[in-house]
Amino acid sequence: MKVPRLHPDTIEEVQQRVDIVDVISEHIVLRKRGKDFLGLCPFHNEKTPSFSVSQDKQVYYCFGCSEGGNTYKFLMEIGKQSFAEVVLDLARRYQVEVKTVEPEQRQEIQRQLTLKEQLYEILAVTSSFFQHALYQSQGEVALNYLQQQRNIEDATIKNFQLGYAPVGWETLYRYLVEQKRYPVNLIEQAGLIKPRKTGSGHYDVFRDRLIIPIMDLQGRIIGFGSRSLRDEDQPKYLNSPETPLFDKSKTLFALDKARSNISQADCAVVVEGYFDAIALHEAGIANVVASLGTAFTQSQLKQLLRFTPSKQVILNFDADNAGNKATERAIKEVEDLVYGGVVQLRILNLPDGKDADEFIKSREDGAVIYYQALENAPLWLDWLINRLLSGKNLKAADEFQQVAAEIIKLLNKLQDANQRNHYLTHCAELLSLGDARLVLQNLATLKSQIKSNRPRYQNNHGQRQQNKSVSQPAFIIPTDPESELLEQAEALLLRIYIHHHRYRHEIIEQLETKDLLFTVAPHRFLWQQILSVEAQILAPSISDPNPLLSGLHNLSPSFPEGMMRVSKLFHLDEKTQEDVFRAEVRVAEAIASLEQVNYQKRQIYCSQQLENLDPTRDIKLMEYYYQEIQTAIEKIRQLEQIRLNYAQDPIIQ
Repeated sequence: MKVPRLHPDTIEEVQQRVDIVDVISEHIVLRKRGKDFLGLCPFHNEKTPSFSVSQDKQVYYCFGCSEGGNTYKFLMEIGKQSFAEVVLDLARRYQVEVKTVEPEQRQEIQRQLTLKEQLYEILAVTSSFFQHALYQSQGEVALNYLQQQRNIEDATIKNFQLGYAPVGWETLYRYLVEQKRYPVNLIEQAGLIKPRKTGSGHYDVFRDRLIIPIMDLQGRIIGFGSRSLRDEDQPKYLNSPETPLFDKSKTLFALDKARSNISQADCAVVVEGYFDAIALHEAGIANVVASLGTAFTQSQLKQLLRFTPSKQVILNFDADNAGNKATERAIKEVEDLVYGGVVQLRILNLPDGKDADEFIKSREDGAVIYYQALENAPLWLDWLINRLLSGKNLKAADEFQQVAAEIIKLLNKLQDANQRNHYLTHCAELLSLGDARLVLQNLATLKSQIKSNRPRYQNNHGQRQQNKSVSQPAFIIPTDPESELLEQAEALLLRIYIHHHRYRHEIIEQLETKDLLFTVAPHRFLWQQILSVEAQILAPSISDPNPLLSGLHNLSPSFPEGMMRVSKLFHLDEKTQEDVFRAEVRVAEAIASLEQVNYQKRQIYCSQQLENLDPTRDIKLMEYYYQEIQTAIEKIRQLEQIRLNYAQDPIIQ
């Protein structure tokens, strides 16, 4: 079809109806940062979010690749569509009447826009047919199954609009075609009938099955799930085929009912089966969805993340071997988001291999115990590590090496340096089986095999290069992650010091009180110049509100190379403006980071000393250094939590 020339009124109305945050959230995960939203840019590879979306201005901009625009521009770029195609898709989604410059095209456009509405109607009528059949004599087996075997209450049956597809190859076909007069081609497009392979005519997709309607976010039926009621040679569970309305890889069962509860609980729970979700909703645990029996996909995860501000998701698949493999596949499917720290993923395996439905109905306080189990569900990486250790004899050399190699593979994918350090220590302790003398040796061995995950940088010619990891001596803990943290914290303090005079005294006081220094060479150089300029500058004035910054600029000709290395701190973009605006929180966060690095250095020093001691003669010194290492590790963990608390402070959310 020829792409129409759209009327300006249509373009304007669509733009007014659309929220850019909702649209972009379907493609990338956004986190609230101040008044805007931040995420990983979909137009270039990056590990640190630089893609900013303004809800007030309805625009986006990436500080990494300079891509920017409005909702229309984003969808044109992401989907490689024309402007008119994007507007038409949005008009259909937001139910905006389409006006075109050529009136003769309106009928064809309207036909395309109303196709989905016709399918919605057919599916709604079909659902009513199935619900009615459930309470007839032919649906007695299905109703007994729900009430007696599943112990589902009538109110829940009606709330989820459960039904029954009668026996017969053409029962639904005859009802929709002969009684309701719907076109056969539309019924087929709705996924309800299929053409016979031999001869003419069609047959019903669902026959003698319990029916579970699947709905979109607006509560409209888009397809059906079903369960066989007989032990015949047929699929136990059967879903609608792919249709213009239904894509099971992008759909979550019960999300329409769970979305508000997910927001209230700030957590989404994903189960495997329809009846797991239904049973939990009935028990009052309503922040639950099901994955339609397919592998859990990134599209499904991104939908959930729109409704949980802190990005908390718990996978509660069956605890048997098949369920564990399904969980591993799910983590693999979404690993970019998981390893990047975009989602806080936890895994819940219920005891005795029970699924959620069985578990909450196995005891009177089942729902309470289930809720407590959710609270205590381990992080995905702890779950994977425990899976690696399960059934392994770490005293056997071959099994030890196998587990250690798999642990290295996991930890190499972690992008956050602090998280990586935490799990290196944790895994070293697990591999040592309680033998304190082996912890440091195993820690050093693990760290020596971790690849450098430092971000790539731009050289003077704009070419992207990868920092090369430097080989470390045996038993020495690599310091790359600490260097990253140190550089970022020092740069943050210097930037705030230069641009926010009210916090200069506090920064100096914190540095002196905690005995902290600028140790990165360019930052140490800049700090010396700052002290030099401050000894000579006058108070701020109308003509020069920031004499410190002016004085530093004036020094550039005298120290061209040194000042060039720190000149980026003299300028503010949208992200760094927010850092300065949130100076109170950012200063505290940076000071905690510098303290953490000091303890990491202490840990390294004690590890080196411990390695040089003789276990037969220096047992007391070994105990001292090991205790110092444990103290440093605990301080590091405490400071990591402090930094995390500052990062999640509601002021900056």
